[in-house]
Amino acid sequence: MPDASRPVPSPELTRLFAAVHQHFHEVIVPMWQGPGWNAELALPYESLDAGHSPLPPQRYRAMACARQLYVFASLIGEVPRAEERAAALFRSLQRHFHDAEHGGWFYSIDPQGAPLDSGKDLYTHAFILFACAHYWAKVRDPLVESVLNAALQVVEQRFASPDGLYEASLGRDWSSLGSGPLQNPLMHLAEAFLAVLAVREDASVRQALLALCDGMFKRFTDPQQRVMMEKPLGAVDNWYEPGHQFEWYYLLASSPLLSGSTLHTALEHSFEQTEQRGVDPQSGAVCAMLAPHPQAAPRDATQRIWAQAEYLRALTLRPESQASLQRQLRALQQHFLHPQGWHECLDGAGLVSRQDMPSTTPYHLMTCYRGLADYLTDR
Repeated sequence: MPDASRPVPSPELTRLFAAVHQHFHEVIVPMWQGPGWNAELALPYESLDAGHSPLPPQRYRAMACARQLYVFASLIGEVPRAEERAAALFRSLQRHFHDAEHGGWFYSIDPQGAPLDSGKDLYTHAFILFACAHYWAKVRDPLVESVLNAALQVVEQRFASPDGLYEASLGRDWSSLGSGPLQNPLMHLAEAFLAVLAVREDASVRQALLALCDGMFKRFTDPQQRVMMEKPLGAVDNWYEPGHQFEWYYLLASSPLLSGSTLHTALEHSFEQTEQRGVDPQSGAVCAMLAPHPQAAPRDATQRIWAQAEYLRALTLRPESQASLQRQLRALQQHFLHPQGWHECLDGAGLVSRQDMPSTTPYHLMTCYRGLADYLTDR
């Protein structure tokens, strides 16, 4: 239902969004339809240089393939040949990365297409689940749903632990590596569960998501600062990342199932503190890492485009956020986007510190722009 309490979007915010949305469609998407596509392997190159030439490939990751599958599945009906590209990516996911012997999906293959890192990690499987849910929503192909169901089964049977959380990584044959749970893979698994529930009723996924969020509150949420740590509480040399706080916040606050949960309440409580410590009030820059102690300086002041995008998306769900949204969208456009693509990272002084453009970043821009589009239309 439209939210009548939201203010009418300002002309400036509407103009800014139209400009970055056009940039995405006219600059970024063609990069991966053309020079970023390895037609021989039917996979995206891992990264392009500033002139749109592929960097010499060292590997191809299943996660990168899945993220691009999400992007092109989302663009079906909007961009010419998006459905054809999504179908090719889905086939490549199975052809190159599926482990026929042990089940699940490899982490990476080498430039010739042979398994490189044959381990099994939750991060990869979460993105396969996420991408297949979005793709199935668009095409309703039974084969896509069967892969979605296989990914759910692998996650539940292989990665799950009794406390509602999941191992971050396992051996090719599912042997234990002693990794334990880590925040980032678990967040993306929550995102994937939400994507499944958006396209079908699924009581087991619903229960798994609730248990996951309960486990995240108990094992990862600092009881004093109420922030989500990157490693379980009590781990040596722990830290938290503003970008991940904002990403979690959006997932929780945008979900009718999770909004108002204990975990959501905690991150709601700490949102302003994360802004004060992690976002530069002048430039709008989101820093990479913060120490748990509230008076400590940032552990890493690097500015990453994905964190900027996640802060923007989180702001769409904050009260009286229109001025902040305009400021942050302008900062993204001025500091990170450019006529040939984007800057992946800036250093603490705002200077470009990474020249390449990875194939995984359009996923973050796509989710950000979808959140902004919802904000501009849902009132």
